[in-house]
Amino acid sequence: MGQTFRVACIQNCAEREMVPSIAALDALIHGAAADGAQLIVLPEMATMLEPQNPKVLEKAVLEGADPGLKRFRALAKETGAWILVGSLLVKIPDENRVANRSFLVDPKGHVTARYDKLHLFDVDLASGESYRESATVKAGDSAVLASSPWGPIGLSVCYDLRFAYLYRALAKAGARYLAIPAAFTYTTGKAHWHVLARARAIETGCYVFAANQTGIHAEGRRTWGHSLIVDPWGEVLADGGEDIGWISADIDPAKVEAARGMIPALNHDRSVSQPARAVAEAAE
Repeated sequence: MGQTFRVACIQNCAEREMVPSIAALDALIHGAAADGAQLIVLPEMATMLEPQNPKVLEKAVLEGADPGLKRFRALAKETGAWILVGSLLVKIPDENRVANRSFLVDPKGHVTARYDKLHLFDVDLASGESYRESATVKAGDSAVLASSPWGPIGLSVCYDLRFAYLYRALAKAGARYLAIPAAFTYTTGKAHWHVLARARAIETGCYVFAANQTGIHAEGRRTWGHSLIVDPWGEVLADGGEDIGWISADIDPAKVEAARGMIPALNHDRSVSQPARAVAEAAE
C-alpha cells in the first residue's frame, strides 16, 4: 500500500455507437499502459454517449454481453494494468431500464467491484440544455469501496461529485483515493468541475482521479474535458485540457496521511440536529 504508483485518466469523445468508441479507447489504453500507468481510469459512459433516451434502451445490452466490458477485461490482461471502467450503460434484466455502472478490473481480467451511480442528472440548464437521466437509468442504492494494491478506492460517477456527504462517508470508511469518472457538460464543467474536484480532495484528504469526456458528441452535445488528477492537499497534478488523450501522475500514498495529519477534519465530525430558525428579539 505504501509504494508509489502511476495512474492515468483517459479522456475520450464517445460516439453514439459502441464499436468505434471501443476502438478509440483501445488505442488510448495501450498508450497509457506503455507510459507506465498501473491504474487506468476511463470516463463515464465510456463506450456510448447516446443523446436520445429511447435509443439508449434499444442499444444497451446485459452486462455479460457488453462488448466494451469484454474488451476492457482483455486489455487488463494484455497490459497488466488495473482498469477502472468509469461507467457503461448496461441493461437491467427484466426491466426497461439501464444501470450507469462502474467496474474495477484487475490485471487478470476479473471484475473486482461494481458501483451503480447513486445520483441521477435531471436538470434544466439556463443555456437551454435539458437532461433526464432518470428516464432511462435506475439509480444505485449503496456506496462502494473497492480494494486495490494501493489501498481502498471510493467509487462514484459524474453528478455524484456534487454530493459531498458521499465522499466523506467513503473516506471515513477507509477510502484513500476517489474515482470520479464523468461526462460533465461543457456548461457545468466550465463553472464547477475544477472547484468541486479539488474540494472533494481537500475535504477528505484523498487523491481524486477524475476522468472526463471531451469534445462534441452526437447531436451537438458537448463535454468539458479537463480530466484531473488531484492530490490530497487539493493540488492539481495533471489537467487534460480539451484534447483527446490521457493524463498521468505518480501517486505517493503517504501523502494521504500527511494531508490528514495537517488538517484532521475527518476526526472532528459532530452530530447536528435539525437547524432551528433564529428569532430576532423585539426592539425595546
